[in-house]
Amino acid sequence: MRARARGVSIVELLVATAIGLVVVAAAGSIVLAQHAASRRLQSEARLMHDLRTAADLVARDLRRAGHWSAAAASAVRLGDEPAAANPHAALMPASGAASAVALSFSTSSADAGGVVDDRDRFGFRLRGGAIELQLGARNWQTLTDAATLVVTAFTVEPHLEEISLEAFCERPCAAASATCPPRQQVRSFAITLAARSTTDAAVTRTLQTSVRSRNDVVVGSCEA
Repeated sequence: MRARARGVSIVELLVATAIGLVVVAAAGSIVLAQHAASRRLQSEARLMHDLRTAADLVARDLRRAGHWSAAAASAVRLGDEPAAANPHAALMPASGAASAVALSFSTSSADAGGVVDDRDRFGFRLRGGAIELQLGARNWQTLTDAATLVVTAFTVEPHLEEISLEAFCERPCAAASATCPPRQQVRSFAITLAARSTTDAAVTRTLQTSVRSRNDVVVGSCEA
């Protein structure tokens, strides 16, 4: 008797098809999840890179704040002639955290006039979700790219430490003196930046760093 050939039944074919669809769907969901995770990591890395770049530029200028190229010639007392005050000593904010910074420093070795001109003025501010950089009195340029990140917070908080210089005075200070002894002001700044990605609003990052100004300020004076 000839053996009867037997193929795949409809039920078996449907079951196999269903299993195949489940496997394909599971593989597709894994691929999509990995792709989404990869895009998220790229957004996080780019956001953090942009924040670090902006923080480095802010720290660079804060570190240079108060530099006066003519200090050696004008800020040293010669005989009875009074020493000139550093025109770049002022810095905003002087106290308390702020979302805008105004500072100045010498950009020319010929700066002996003791006056802050327009080209010596610099600053930073948060405006419209972007940090702007000041280059000159009225020249503001966008520092961060609004197409890739939205800056949600930018603060600079100054910290002041005073060191007494009474040991350098020839005469002791009067008890009621408001200016003696002279004091060396060591200035540092805490910088905080926060932003979110424009491609994924769920991607947010906050960066905190600190910087010390290289140019200290001396206030007060010894007894005459």
